[in-house]
Amino acid sequence: MPKPNQQATSNTVAFALITSLFFLWAFLHNINPILIPHLKKACQLTDTQSSLIDTAVYFGYFTIALPAGWFMHKYGYKKGILIGLLLYATGAALFIPAASSRSYEFFLFALFISASGATFLETVANPYITKLGDKSTSEQRLNFAQSFNGVGAFIAPIIGGQFILSGIEHTPAEMQQMTSEQFNSYLSFEAGTIKIPYMIIAGIVLLVAILFVFTKLPEIKEEDAIDDGHGHKSFSVKVFRHSHVSWAVIAEFFYVGAQVGVGSFFIRFSRYTMDLPEREAAYWWGFAMVGFMLGRFAGTFLMKYIKPQKLLAAYAIINILLLTVALTTSGSMATYALLPVPFFMSIMFPTIFALGIKGLGEESKIASSFLVMSIVGGGIIPFIMGKISDSTNSIQSAYIVPLICFAFIFYFGWKAHKIKAVA
Repeated sequence: MPKPNQQATSNTVAFALITSLFFLWAFLHNINPILIPHLKKACQLTDTQSSLIDTAVYFGYFTIALPAGWFMHKYGYKKGILIGLLLYATGAALFIPAASSRSYEFFLFALFISASGATFLETVANPYITKLGDKSTSEQRLNFAQSFNGVGAFIAPIIGGQFILSGIEHTPAEMQQMTSEQFNSYLSFEAGTIKIPYMIIAGIVLLVAILFVFTKLPEIKEEDAIDDGHGHKSFSVKVFRHSHVSWAVIAEFFYVGAQVGVGSFFIRFSRYTMDLPEREAAYWWGFAMVGFMLGRFAGTFLMKYIKPQKLLAAYAIINILLLTVALTTSGSMATYALLPVPFFMSIMFPTIFALGIKGLGEESKIASSFLVMSIVGGGIIPFIMGKISDSTNSIQSAYIVPLICFAFIFYFGWKAHKIKAVA
């Protein structure tokens, strides 16, 4: 039995290492707004086809979340983290042959593998952080850890804009004037800019994995675990008898869809509304994601005085208003209206997550898996937006979809988060 001081030190080290994982999966998600316009250009894609980048990532979450939860349930948190890091690094390394072959399908496969690794990391880290301390402050603790997710969120588009986007934007007329050799050389150059950044990403992830190998993590014991009557802890879809879990899964689906949709098409949106060049738009979105990071820290502070669910509902209303402005105005005003949206999105994922697993005990592991599965919204909502854009020739009109998503989030924060007694 460790002494109190030893336990506190162990928890602090564990908290610091687990928090580093939040940065890694944030980088994976938030590099997509760079990959979408970049691969659209390098692989000559439509908006709908380019949205499959998000689909590959978030269907990785959908298909791997339950296996990740079961693995964690059987083998514990640490082994789940190591599997996740190895998959993440493998997917990043696969970008190199994908770029060499300039195969869009290969890129999607590499993203799927990295996303599978990130799924393990999220399935483990979110519930682990909520359990690593006082239950009454679980939402604050998760929001604080997710603040470092915000660091990855603003660094990814800035680094991607600098090292992946070339800044070369030929018009269709200019490309038609190229010879076949010139055209292929141009596309190969565009695809090749991705190699070195992803080699570095793979190396960093492997280094983090080595740190985890040599660090002892405290295993969390669930004191209020539920027994199924046969001596086994409950681990099934019966968790949905808790209505707040069901609504949390729905709210998380729409939140992630809204977050990904707003960010993934920002470069296209700003080009459409105010003719902003791609590199400049990438920087603008990177700084907008600084607001995302600051919003996490601000949200952690505000939750000392405002109930998490009330803050969630208020932020959803603000984003509905901002998207209304983005939809109904033109020029720079429409683009400016999107820039504050990340600040008010910042607390949504961790707050919905913490409210969704509250009071579940051992069942929080399977609930965590379903909540991570709901991240598939990030693959479906942008696809719908791409379809709307291609059919209307207006990426601006597609932003009605995230507006609707925030309405569902408002309902969860206002009413559906409440824990109800079950038989």
